[in-house]
Amino acid sequence: MAQPSASRPDTPVAGASLNEEGAAGKTTISSVVVQKVAGLATREVTGIHALGGGVSRAFGAIRERIPGSGTVTTSGVSVEVGEKQAAIDLDVVVEYGARIVDVARAVRRNVIGQVEQITGLEVIEVNIAVNDIHLPDENGGETETSRVE
Repeated sequence: MAQPSASRPDTPVAGASLNEEGAAGKTTISSVVVQKVAGLATREVTGIHALGGGVSRAFGAIRERIPGSGTVTTSGVSVEVGEKQAAIDLDVVVEYGARIVDVARAVRRNVIGQVEQITGLEVIEVNIAVNDIHLPDENGGETETSRVE
């Protein structure tokens, strides 16, 4: 009867590489996983209205209305994923009045923290393209009331 090797840890070590020397197997993380984590981390930041450019937001709105298609969490997020590192590009729409530099800094910090914590990959860069500013009266804000009832 074989006994477990003393050199193989039973619990993962914090900060350990995904594919360590002497590991019993290989772990790969799909780019879709990194896209979803980065998208959710971006949406958590105050001052972010939406992800994606105008065209991708329009297609995303259509896809969300199709039953069974679910929500689009990867719109506006593109990634490159290697064995140990990831690079992330974000297209965002910022709320009017928010200081873009501060929002971008907060997004970068949150995305790097969440992706590294959840996946164990080192995030080498997060590029942010601010494509639009959401004004308070756009998309369901205060609208003019009808004169007829």
